[in-house]
Amino acid sequence: MKKGSILLFFIMTVCMAMAKSYLVTSPNGRLKAQVEVGKTLSYQLTWDDQLLVSPSTLSLKTEAGHWGVNSRLAQAKKSSHQGSFQAFAYKKAVVTDNYNQLLLRFKDGFSVVFRMYDEGMAYRFISNTQKELKIEDEEVSLHFAKDWDAFIPYVRDSGNREDQLQNSFENTYKHTKLSKLRTDRILFSPFVVEADNGVKVAVAESDVENYPGLFFLGDGQSPSLTGVSAPYPKKQVQGGYHKLQLIAKGREPYLTKSYKGQAFPWRIFCVATEDAQLLDNDMVYRLAAPNRIGDTSWIKPGKVAWEWWNNWGVYNVDFKTGINTETYKYYIDFASRNGIEYVILDEGWAVNLKADLFQIIPEIDLKGIIDYANSKNVGIILWAGYYAFERDMERVCKHFSEMGAKGFKIDFINRDDAASVDFHYRAAAMAAKYKMMVDFHGTYKPTGLNRTYPNVVNFEGVYGLEQNMWATAAKHDQPLYDVTVPFTRMLAGPMDYTQGAMLNGTKKTYHPSDVAPMSQGTRVHQLAEYVIFLSPLNMLCDSPMNYEANPECTEFIAKIPTVWDETIPLKSVIGEYVAVARRHGSTWYVGAITNWTPRDLTLDLAPLKVGGRTATAFVDGVNADKFAQDYKKKTLQIPDNGQLPIHLAPGGGFAMVIR
Repeated sequence: MKKGSILLFFIMTVCMAMAKSYLVTSPNGRLKAQVEVGKTLSYQLTWDDQLLVSPSTLSLKTEAGHWGVNSRLAQAKKSSHQGSFQAFAYKKAVVTDNYNQLLLRFKDGFSVVFRMYDEGMAYRFISNTQKELKIEDEEVSLHFAKDWDAFIPYVRDSGNREDQLQNSFENTYKHTKLSKLRTDRILFSPFVVEADNGVKVAVAESDVENYPGLFFLGDGQSPSLTGVSAPYPKKQVQGGYHKLQLIAKGREPYLTKSYKGQAFPWRIFCVATEDAQLLDNDMVYRLAAPNRIGDTSWIKPGKVAWEWWNNWGVYNVDFKTGINTETYKYYIDFASRNGIEYVILDEGWAVNLKADLFQIIPEIDLKGIIDYANSKNVGIILWAGYYAFERDMERVCKHFSEMGAKGFKIDFINRDDAASVDFHYRAAAMAAKYKMMVDFHGTYKPTGLNRTYPNVVNFEGVYGLEQNMWATAAKHDQPLYDVTVPFTRMLAGPMDYTQGAMLNGTKKTYHPSDVAPMSQGTRVHQLAEYVIFLSPLNMLCDSPMNYEANPECTEFIAKIPTVWDETIPLKSVIGEYVAVARRHGSTWYVGAITNWTPRDLTLDLAPLKVGGRTATAFVDGVNADKFAQDYKKKTLQIPDNGQLPIHLAPGGGFAMVIR
């Protein structure tokens, strides 16, 4: 052998000796991660020997060094865990927590954890230093094994990268090849990739604290994506919508300043062999930090009579309706009569363009409204712009808590850089201090904050029913979105979608309106969404007048729970139809919806063990294809074998209560 060949062979041998490979599997052995530690740190993911993610590198660039590049491994430790914990205001009462884990500790001041569940893989970096460090960048590379199709939500805001980083996290989903992803527009998670043999891979994140959220960008030619995060803002200035926002101006050359021993966000790959499994995936919730506020007995999820969507739509009364005391007392009376727990005072009760929650318009007697509501056993929730809440957070929470308000709907945040993420944690903690609930509207998708601070009972970051106030049918297909979002965005957590329209349109009859808005799809499609969509603080979007004209539907909505003891997903196909069963106490609720394609389905209710029971069902009427409000309430007998045939009209639905 020549000297050059001997030297090359020696170098290759040394490199192979230096590189180490570790296999970590899920408890059921079907999901496997092969982790390679050498000059770089990488992993690949397989399901039943089907390659899902090809070798993909990960690293964290800090001012102390580039973690994951030429790093020195000190210890590799495998462990297993079996357990469960109680959930709060969630889709089930108890969450299992069974996993196998690989902990890699490096001499360079950090560790990496890979954790394998039967329903997915997650990894995270952990700082082992006692120093605060600037985190300059994170490498999150995703190399999917094939050029599969994916359901992708791009940021809706156009313009340069800075404009895209400040967005509302609301958009529909594009069904596209990974190699065809746009290179001029970042996308947000969760998104779902359709692998071979019916396997789905959903990408998400959890436990994002003191750190920015994660976007992705495709390269336009391969099934590879690169992670993108917003650097820390140089400054934040008041501006944006009605001067209620804080706008990032300029960016620092780092993502965040980490605290000593910080654990960085979990990067999650949820894996399902059937689409329906994504409807019951717990990865984001279980990987979040546990409850930090202790007692949760004062937190009362429920439903909200909401005035903004229906344009304060009260009529046939002897006072001028609008943002005034008389109108809100009417909403309170409506809520009280129907057992609805809350009424919201949405935008308009505080003086416009002031971003000051202590400047209340003269038409509103806020103390009188709150006292009146409390006398009727109805709680008041107050809308607040981001800056109006941030600028005097403790005074706001203390003052309105003492006045008797029950919580805040905080809106127009529209960012997820580390400064904005920090606001969410501070706002949640301060609200909890004064026993106030929070609904984060105009914000990014949940990443487990609702587990860490259970008083955070809802999030927007969803292309909800409000879009029907201005979106034409040509530009927006709401039923298609409705049968896509449960597998994608809802995988991350609760959705403040704001359903409940009593005016309903077919493809031909729907039109946008900001005075008398309607839904796309049938009446029962709207009812079924109260079963399908997870929303612990759930809005009734329509006018009290429309609800009182439809007492059967109103009674169903008013009585349906917003938190659940058990969830069983039924046969579902992403982008086509969704069916879910949820249990509260001894009562089962079943919901199903379809896109604009009519369907005949057979629901397999055998897992519910309800064969032979009597149920009350709302079904699409025989003319619902022409008149979307056509429905029928009927009594059904569940077959002994649990196989229940149903018909869904175009944009239709099915909703059932089994007591």
